Amino acid sequence: MADNTGASRADVELRLPAEGAFATIVRTTAAGLAARLDFTIDDIEDLRIAIGEASALAIPEADPGTDLVAAFWIGPGSMTVELQVEAIDDPPLDTESFAWQVLDTMAQDASAGAERGRFRVRFTVTSAVAAGMTGAEL
Repeated sequence: MADNTGASRADVELRLPAEGAFATIVRTTAAGLAARLDFTIDDIEDLRIAIGEASALAIPEADPGTDLVAAFWIGPGSMTVELQVEAIDDPPLDTESFAWQVLDTMAQDASAGAERGRFRVRFTVTSAVAAGMTGAEL
């Protein structure tokens, strides 16, 4: 699967219990990484919302007692995020859910689904300012 840097290994990876209480740690980590990429405050808030919605999609699908793995690929002015959980039943993605609708609107290249006992949600966020876009390009 391609990411925004061409790297096969994530730049940052977290492994946490697949429980809603730990989604805050993923959001905080993503916000810290985005700040280092010079994302604007609005971009960081959009990223935090996208992480929250991705967590809302992934965590309920996790098998009990398993982990949530959050991987971050960092590129110039952009970040690709992937959340994965173990889900032996290969649950389908509910594309009508509020969480998916928000994520699909706020992020680029959003995808989600189950395969080989894992449920994953992947998306990319880009900061126009950090990517060096000018007002004419926006």
